Amino acid sequence: MNMEVGNVMAPPAPKRLDEMQLPLVMMRDILLKTIFRKNIELVTELSRAICLPIPVTQELVDMARVQKLVEATGTLHANSSGEMGYQLTDAGKARALDALSQSEYFGAMPVPMEVYGEQVKRQSIRNVQITRDQLTGAMGHLVLPENLLSQLGPAVSAGRSILMYGPPGNGKSSISNGIRDAMGDKIYIPRAVEYAGQVITVYDPIVHSAAEEQLDDPNALRRSSNRFDTRYVRCERPTVITGGELSLSMLDLVYNPTARTYQASMQLKSTGGIFIVDDLGRQADPPQALINRWILPLEEGKDILALQSGEKFEVPFDTLVIFSTNFHPNEIFDKAALRRIFFKIKIDGPCQEDFLKIFAMVAKKRQMPLDQDTMIHLLRNKYPTIDNVYANYQPIFLIDQMISICRFEGIPNQMTPDLIDRAWENMFVKEEHIEH
Repeated sequence: MNMEVGNVMAPPAPKRLDEMQLPLVMMRDILLKTIFRKNIELVTELSRAICLPIPVTQELVDMARVQKLVEATGTLHANSSGEMGYQLTDAGKARALDALSQSEYFGAMPVPMEVYGEQVKRQSIRNVQITRDQLTGAMGHLVLPENLLSQLGPAVSAGRSILMYGPPGNGKSSISNGIRDAMGDKIYIPRAVEYAGQVITVYDPIVHSAAEEQLDDPNALRRSSNRFDTRYVRCERPTVITGGELSLSMLDLVYNPTARTYQASMQLKSTGGIFIVDDLGRQADPPQALINRWILPLEEGKDILALQSGEKFEVPFDTLVIFSTNFHPNEIFDKAALRRIFFKIKIDGPCQEDFLKIFAMVAKKRQMPLDQDTMIHLLRNKYPTIDNVYANYQPIFLIDQMISICRFEGIPNQMTPDLIDRAWENMFVKEEHIEH
């Protein structure tokens, strides 16, 4: 049965053990490790812990009982509808400890990589069609040149790579966040995926913001959690933002040698969402090397990762990559790399009219009364000293500086030519030679 929650097709819950497409020994061991680590006795609790429907969990428990690894405790729990309790046998404890020595992973049953790949297609970022109204709504708090939305809209709807470039302080990061907000729908992130018997954890509460969870009413006739596979978490489309700290190694799997478990790379966590590379050109790795790492994923919709053993395997790559830089693209890329970035959008500073709109908006928000003489002084005497180059960050900087001075001087928020002069001094550093 195909279920749709929102406008993304939900992953259907497995109905039987033989539908799982996972090695039986692996599933049994995760069950034993979970009972051992969480000290769980009831199948209903176990079903929640390993994120499988109760009938499938019961099948697993029955299989472990046949293998004499689990036994019934012989006590019916009165507070849980007379449910039978189970515990590990001595052989079961020994097997759990042995399995934990091979991998500390327990809890949610992983989703096979192939099965996850099918869900990625169902919720692909390239299926998202954003209208002008949605984009305008998400960017409503920004003052942008009119033609910018006309360039951004098709870029976002294509779900391809975008390079935003231009002078610093003009809202490239804010625009990236606005693109994310415009998407607004929910997708399904697996708690963990499985490849070649290895478990890779994917869901990360720092990257993925879970949508409201619907808790089951045990007395309800229809239980809502059966609507989709609870090995997934329903989330906002993820956004991973990296800056100068980004290194090539962050795009690989993270292996924990103590727990013998894998964690998904930053890139894999961003599947179905946006990966923002801010301040491109400030990383330790050269921009050309970073872009080269993305060429195959961007063109073929798949990435290649490696296990500790050196075995390489494919993972889905379904991510809108936004590169943002203060450098001119020709300074940091060769022509082949630029050709592979689908959309190239210049983000310039505002014109004087837009600068004044931003200034008025910030002043209102910060409860700073506007003063006409001060504004004339700013435009006539200050901006000509920097060739009338306006930037989006300047109104916030100048107004916050004036507020700080007013607080220090013990006077109400106000704008005067003298206060603007003092604020202006902090915005730029005077060119001079300092003896060491």
